[in-house]
Amino acid sequence: MKQLDVFLFQFINNFSHKNQLLDFLSIFFAQYLIYLLMGFLVLLFILTRKDKMKVRLMIMLSFLAGLLSRFLVKALLVDFIKRARPFIFFHNISPLIMVSQNEYFQSFPSGHIIFLFALSTVLYRLNKKLGIVFFLSSSIVGMARIFVGIHWPSDIIAGAILGFLTGLITYKLYKFLEPKVIFCFKTTKNNS
Repeated sequence: MKQLDVFLFQFINNFSHKNQLLDFLSIFFAQYLIYLLMGFLVLLFILTRKDKMKVRLMIMLSFLAGLLSRFLVKALLVDFIKRARPFIFFHNISPLIMVSQNEYFQSFPSGHIIFLFALSTVLYRLNKKLGIVFFLSSSIVGMARIFVGIHWPSDIIAGAILGFLTGLITYKLYKFLEPKVIFCFKTTKNNS
């Protein structure tokens, strides 16, 4: 498995530092696309007119899943798995983006991808078209993070799987609690 990981990393990362446009796009996707996606959701939250409560609930639930996956699931795994980033493993690799020194051994799983896939899973369950756009964008971020030299392919795959599972659990928990929350909301509203 490790040999496949190394082979895939070298194959993808081998294209870096050869074309300025490709490097620029990869840096943008690896580092900044996540902020555009979050900004889009914030704007949708603020500016939505149609089905306002439904859209806002979808966005809040997707952010909750993303935050749980990033700051609970990844945080727990990082304590047990101290995996070096590829540029530490291969001394001849120069990453296209910088990682703080305290994150040199926090490669597994990718925090960006676990967050994005959890968020995308909830979005997909509640809005298929938006979910597909976010899944595709998340995959682009994952590939770019390998290209720029800061993640192994298995970091991205594990992040996607764990993010998907966290998003699915968050969604299922919401669906389980939804009738109870609506019932409590209606009875409170009727009593006032």
